[in-house]
Amino acid sequence: MSTAAVDTGVRGYLGFLRQSARKQLVLLWRYPVNTLSQLGTIFLVFLVLFFGGQALAPAAMEDTIGGLVVGYLLWSMSISAYSGLAWNVTREAQWGTLEQLFMSPFGFGRVMLGRTVVNLAESFLWGAATLVFMLAVTGQSLALDPLTVVPLGLLAIMPAVGVGFVFGGLAIRFKRIENAFQLVQFLFIGLISAPVGEYPLLGWLPLAQGSYLLRRAMEDGTALWELPANELGVLVLTAVLYLGLGYAAFTYCQRWARRAGVMGHY
Repeated sequence: MSTAAVDTGVRGYLGFLRQSARKQLVLLWRYPVNTLSQLGTIFLVFLVLFFGGQALAPAAMEDTIGGLVVGYLLWSMSISAYSGLAWNVTREAQWGTLEQLFMSPFGFGRVMLGRTVVNLAESFLWGAATLVFMLAVTGQSLALDPLTVVPLGLLAIMPAVGVGFVFGGLAIRFKRIENAFQLVQFLFIGLISAPVGEYPLLGWLPLAQGSYLLRRAMEDGTALWELPANELGVLVLTAVLYLGLGYAAFTYCQRWARRAGVMGHY
């Protein structure tokens, strides 16, 4: 089919998103051991944190169960959101199909944005499963108003998506960057647990403000429209800022790989 015959408008792009989502579901279904291992690892780590904390400091754990559930939820979703893009680029390079994406009539940038949307949807699915598991294990009850939790959760993980774009760009240029993922996972833990309530300036760090507001919404039952406008403003600005910086770094790394002549190498 010629490029001119491809619908590159809204309808065509929605079709591309639908096929991308279908491809992701097929990969999850055809590799069940990997899929179940990913979910099982998330559950196992939480069990270690929860029961380990109860064994070492039961009184302290009793007072912080809600914060642990919300923080771990955001952490697991952030890991899935940021690593998905880099893994997509790495797999395409391994399969030898990365250069084909650059020939897409939608453009490589829009293709990666579409993949990011699919990764976000997958992150929320993993997050929902993880949340149900954690609530069942802990017996904790949280406020789960979708009109509050979903927008806050989406804005909260946008900085993680920006980090994912940075790593996606680095994967295009350097190909093998998997070991660096481990460092970022530990960094995310510190950012999510930052004491924004005591030190508001920490809210400008990635994930910190989103974690703080999400805990207030889910633990205290505070509705989205009841949160202070200035705190919501910081959340929106940090989401846009880090996402924009990440995409800019992704675009730069594409051009860097082209200049170095390593776009199709692995």
